[in-house]
Amino acid sequence: MFTKVVFAALALIVVQAQVDDCARTYTVVAGDFCDAISAANNASTYQLAHVNPQINAGCTNIFAGETLCLGEVGQDCNKTYVIASGDACGAIASTFGIGLDVLLANNPNVNSACSNIYPGEVLCVADAEVYV
Repeated sequence: MFTKVVFAALALIVVQAQVDDCARTYTVVAGDFCDAISAANNASTYQLAHVNPQINAGCTNIFAGETLCLGEVGQDCNKTYVIASGDACGAIASTFGIGLDVLLANNPNVNSACSNIYPGEVLCVADAEVYV
């Protein structure tokens, strides 16, 4: 029991530390998953993962009531696009009137060949580099 209480307290401390420099936050509800949170709140998949390093790669360790940071002050991309089946980076960049270099700079999780995007992933489509 003591271990559970200590772990819960440490988790709250970690979450609180993430929230202090956040531009915006979101409180997880039962059934949430990362890409849905990103899409509903205009925060890219990369941005959500980057500012919440406690979230594992599969996003299986978030819990109801947890406060997540959606973007850091001064580096908060809130212009997003949800990938659909068949999308390609060049077409996405063209649709939003941005260069492929800006699209890739704002989505460092996407490789230069754009071969690792997937339906449901949320990309930052801001017209200038957000992450400096």
